[in-house]
Amino acid sequence: MKRSTSNQEVKKLNRNRVFRYVNSREETSMPEISAALSISGPTVLKIVNELKEEKLIREVGEFESTGGRKAKAIAAVRDVKYAIGLDITKNHVGIVYTDLSGKALKHERVRKPFKYTQTYLHEVAAIVRRFVEESRIPKKRILGMGISVPAIIDVQRDYITNSHALGIYDVPCEELTACMPYPCELLNDANAAAITESNRSRTCSNLVYLFLSNTVGGAIIFGNETGIVRTAQEKDRGSVYMYKGNNWRSGEFGHMVIHPEGKRCYCGKIGCLDAYCSALRLADQTDGDLERFFREMEAGNQDLKKIWNEYLKDLAIAVDNLRMCFDCEIVLGGYVGSSMEPYIQEFRNLVAEKDIFENSGDYVYVCQYQQEASALGAAIFQIEKFIDTI
Repeated sequence: MKRSTSNQEVKKLNRNRVFRYVNSREETSMPEISAALSISGPTVLKIVNELKEEKLIREVGEFESTGGRKAKAIAAVRDVKYAIGLDITKNHVGIVYTDLSGKALKHERVRKPFKYTQTYLHEVAAIVRRFVEESRIPKKRILGMGISVPAIIDVQRDYITNSHALGIYDVPCEELTACMPYPCELLNDANAAAITESNRSRTCSNLVYLFLSNTVGGAIIFGNETGIVRTAQEKDRGSVYMYKGNNWRSGEFGHMVIHPEGKRCYCGKIGCLDAYCSALRLADQTDGDLERFFREMEAGNQDLKKIWNEYLKDLAIAVDNLRMCFDCEIVLGGYVGSSMEPYIQEFRNLVAEKDIFENSGDYVYVCQYQQEASALGAAIFQIEKFIDTI
């Protein structure tokens, strides 16, 4: 019985690995799959035929001959399922949809100040319906929605325990999802953005995602080359997974203390990173407009340049601490991270001064996905759940 169960698990794992490999490429062939995954040719053939019958993959042509028979080119049928991602912030709603590719097929941002009322939630649901209609997404193929919120979410109780940004505390998740047109799950915004980043990662390996938006948060992703992202403490299949901590509160980097005698944070502690490196630290200098901050600084405003230099020095303390803890890539995301590309070398030089091992800042990167990353990650979460069932 144990051997039979083990064989079934191996078959299921191989089937999932084959589909994921096909889905990760525009097109491939059975010999290539066999070589890449170290699965026998007959096993790959059997799995491919099953997936073709289920209309999850299809033949798309032939490769050029290398001396023998031409190999059939196969590809994933990515539009078999779709998912919607929604990002609720204090002032806006971001919305995106994707298919099995995990790429944003369309995204939109609507100014919509958050209000904890049924009227607000019904209006957001109407935005989702309009978006689906205008995007002509086949409704029968929609798996569901992921909703990203700037909040700590107790998954076991299905509660938002704390959202300083939205001003809500100890609220059942169902209150935000009940009126939505599709089945929903709530995710922390930094975790959702980290899913997007890991999905597009250079290495699909260990990384710390530092989320620099109106509050500072983050996520910790451990893994290897397989590229499978999970959001629980799962180590099966050698997958990439997100460390959540004992109480689902990991990655709260904004409340690391970097100046013990410094500014008071909204949480009540003194000297938290959030008090120094949230996007508001910059945007508040230009009437809440972050883009204007960078525009005026580049135009020669020396007062803003001084504030920016101080910001980078404080951020370097935090990044160096994270590097010492996790010894991996640090990715800068959120509103500020999305604006960091012109300044990344300057920042790497700052963190290199603190690096006691390589004297290098090359481990710091700017996020690759800079528009609606949290919304897309929430959608990818739904797509991953579906792919896990294949």
